[in-house]
Amino acid sequence: MRQLPPATRFIFQGDAPARAGAAAIWNVPLCETACRAVCGGTRASLWLGPQEYLLWDSHRGGSDATADFLELQKQQPCSVVDVSHRQVAWEISGAWAQTILAGACPLDLDLEHFPTDMCTRTVLAKAEVILWRRQSEVFHLEAWRSFAPYVSALLNEIAWGYESP
Repeated sequence: MRQLPPATRFIFQGDAPARAGAAAIWNVPLCETACRAVCGGTRASLWLGPQEYLLWDSHRGGSDATADFLELQKQQPCSVVDVSHRQVAWEISGAWAQTILAGACPLDLDLEHFPTDMCTRTVLAKAEVILWRRQSEVFHLEAWRSFAPYVSALLNEIAWGYESP
């Protein structure tokens, strides 16, 4: 488990024309399939709910889209909120990643039921999180910054005793 460096994040909400505009700005399609992520370069769009997406960029430079999103909001009924400072992310990877997450997450994380590029809001014990499977043994976990110490300590406690094969 490793905490990821600061990233750019926007929560986007809008109908089909607004989504087309947001996709053009973000340079990544906004997935129309529930609970799936689409990646392009350092950016991704994660479907969080009907007409709601997390737009994520692993580089802090993603905020250069802010002015374009403000313009989009003038042209289309939509909401775009920069939540970059609100959230913290971790990468949980390795042969035990799924088992460790399952220790506090109620979802069936088996690869057959939670495949690569699946993402969803869920809970990790008492913390609301966004969980995204990037590869078969690699998960991306987002939580509100105020929950970071709790989430980190919980995952470390669950992971204690598991060794890399």
